[in-house]
Amino acid sequence: MTISQRPLAAIILAAGQGTRMKSARHKVLHPVAGRPMLLHLLEAVEALGVDRKVVVVGSGREQVEAAVAGKGVSIAVQDRQLGTGHAVAQAHDALAGFAGDVLILYGDVPLVRTETMRAMVERLNRGDEPRAVVLGFRPDDAAAYGRIVADAQGVIAKMVEYKDASSEERAITLCNSGLMAVRSSDLFVLLDRIGNDNAAGEYYLPDIVMLPGATSAVIETDADEVAGVNSRAELAGVERIWQDRRRAEAMREGVTLIAPETIFFSHDTKLERDVVVEPHVVFGPGVTVEEGAVIHSFSHIEGAIVRKGAEIGPYARLRPGAQIGVKAKVGNFVEIKKAVLGDGAKANHLSYIGDADVGAGANIGAGTITCNYDGFFKYRTQIGAGAFIGSNSALVAPVKVGDGAIVAAGSVLTADVSADALALVRPAQTEKPGWAKRFRTAMQERKAKR
Repeated sequence: MTISQRPLAAIILAAGQGTRMKSARHKVLHPVAGRPMLLHLLEAVEALGVDRKVVVVGSGREQVEAAVAGKGVSIAVQDRQLGTGHAVAQAHDALAGFAGDVLILYGDVPLVRTETMRAMVERLNRGDEPRAVVLGFRPDDAAAYGRIVADAQGVIAKMVEYKDASSEERAITLCNSGLMAVRSSDLFVLLDRIGNDNAAGEYYLPDIVMLPGATSAVIETDADEVAGVNSRAELAGVERIWQDRRRAEAMREGVTLIAPETIFFSHDTKLERDVVVEPHVVFGPGVTVEEGAVIHSFSHIEGAIVRKGAEIGPYARLRPGAQIGVKAKVGNFVEIKKAVLGDGAKANHLSYIGDADVGAGANIGAGTITCNYDGFFKYRTQIGAGAFIGSNSALVAPVKVGDGAIVAAGSVLTADVSADALALVRPAQTEKPGWAKRFRTAMQERKAKR
């Protein structure tokens, strides 16, 4: 139930072909911050506490259906593109028996906040009980948006599509986002009454506002919140808006972003207070960074947990399954994948640690790699607490290095090493006196004869 104590449903329109995206992917499934636009909108709807969710699909419906599978969404199909009013009407059967309020949203307008949706429903249930509540905005350039003529209390006198507006109406700055709240008892009755006598020959959803018999109201929001996506350029614009929001939120929560405009978050990035993020860092999905950790410049982190006080980078890559312990250090040009780096452990330079467990306080020397793949299967490497792995070593998994053991630099390890032992796996060094000088002389003579 919503705060109005009336059931609430949401209809999300996602039937457009999205031809301007020039993509095999359905428009509403293009990602913002690593998550499809449609799923951003569904998350905001779910936070509102809706009883029913209906997505209206058309072209590319199989992709949309797969994306919302298991999310409690009903599917309605618009076979022909006859306008927004016609699209909403296709949700009739999915809402059979529903009595409450209905939010009408757009799958390619993904940044609408739960709070804004709530404000629309509250206005619908205010004492004057408008027929519909329209979400309006005032863009810097009103362009071809439909216009809203309203009084100081937000009561709508007229709504008109840009193509059908007069020059005086086009001068109005209050625009129609297309989002609307309507009572279910009114919605489909009103849709049956609208016609398509307009420049496009379509059934416009906003036309229900102008039907005689009741008044409607408008509430306003920022233009950024109702930014829509019809092209790659507009997708990039929505990404920018989302990232700017998230950066501001992170800093309000006590995170230091030294150059905020260079940091890119995923939809689910979690940073605790006193985390410091240096310039040019990218967070992929599934990242948690705990209090006091430092992420140095040019690092890329995805599917990883960074514990308190750890340091990452610069130029580090943490891949899915990486777990970096308290006050551990992952340095420059180090890649960690599906591996645990224990508390206080260090991998400071030029290493690949994959499918491994590294004990607390262990030190991984420069150029070390875990050889975890034989072309068919992956194998794990275990490195004990306090162990020291010398530079330029290759640990051929499956292999185990015991606590406190030392692996000498340049070793190729193919067998387990006991705790506190020294493993030295390289041929004895030999020397041939004068060989280098004789070699240079011979080669110079040979070159002179050419």
